[in-house]
Amino acid sequence: MKQAFVLGAGIGERLRPLTEQLPKPLVPVFHRPLITYAFDHLIAAGVSKLVVNTHHIPEAYGQAFPGQGYRGVPIQFRNESPVRLETAGGISNVRDLLGNDPFLVYNGDILTDLPLKPLLDEHRTKGNLVTLILRSHGPSLHVAFDPGTGLVTDIRNKLGTGDEGKYLFTGIYACDPAIHDWITPGKVESVIPIFLNMIRAGAKLGAVVVDEGSWWDLGSRTAYLSAHSALNGMYGPAIDPAAQIEAGAVLRGINVVGAGAVIEARAQLEDCIVWPGGRVLAGAELKRCIVRSGVTAAGRAEDSDF
Repeated sequence: MKQAFVLGAGIGERLRPLTEQLPKPLVPVFHRPLITYAFDHLIAAGVSKLVVNTHHIPEAYGQAFPGQGYRGVPIQFRNESPVRLETAGGISNVRDLLGNDPFLVYNGDILTDLPLKPLLDEHRTKGNLVTLILRSHGPSLHVAFDPGTGLVTDIRNKLGTGDEGKYLFTGIYACDPAIHDWITPGKVESVIPIFLNMIRAGAKLGAVVVDEGSWWDLGSRTAYLSAHSALNGMYGPAIDPAAQIEAGAVLRGINVVGAGAVIEARAQLEDCIVWPGGRVLAGAELKRCIVRSGVTAAGRAEDSDF
């Protein structure tokens, strides 16, 4: 499968005020935009064409990817305006860009290294209309799945099967282009009701359970901080070589400090994230705080964002 649609239009309400400066998929994770981890994951799986929808601060994508590409792979952006179309509406809105070939859909606010090959193999061999990647553990176990048939049977018991679900939907799935026949163009709609309609009609909504690797939904501040702590050391140095840590500054726990950021003398940080270009003034005492680019933090704060 050579092409992927990455969902980049999320507003990121739970991450405010961080997302007042950037769309959620562009929030930095270990010094680079979150969405680039999705791109790397997809490119490693053989994807050579990326399509991304935008909505909130769309110009930020142009600044992040001025050449409309990443690692030599072209990116086509499609802005949704004035309203965000949700997942199904977003897929329909890029139908012309995806053409008549199968494609992957990938949520832009997740960080994962789970293997994609089982998904690609399952989708190809079973001839499914859509194939989801599920996990058997995680925060939201709402998908009912029959391992015997390889098919999804319900979601949140919406079909009244009595099965509330035991699997997590990862936000990654493979689609046959025939999925467009199930979506109303221009309609603001999630894929969930589309999936439920497929099950009702007996269409092949398949799935594969992949528990290998890690999977993070970075849609909340707590998850954002936890992921940095848990993944420390996996994605390069926590302190960017181009960051400036002045003598006398004290850093405890796991702090992630981006390029061009300045931690002044006598500042004390514990489990904080300072985006590239952020600044912490001398004498500040911050614990589990996030300092955005171009913002100066001072004083004493805990679980606050600047």
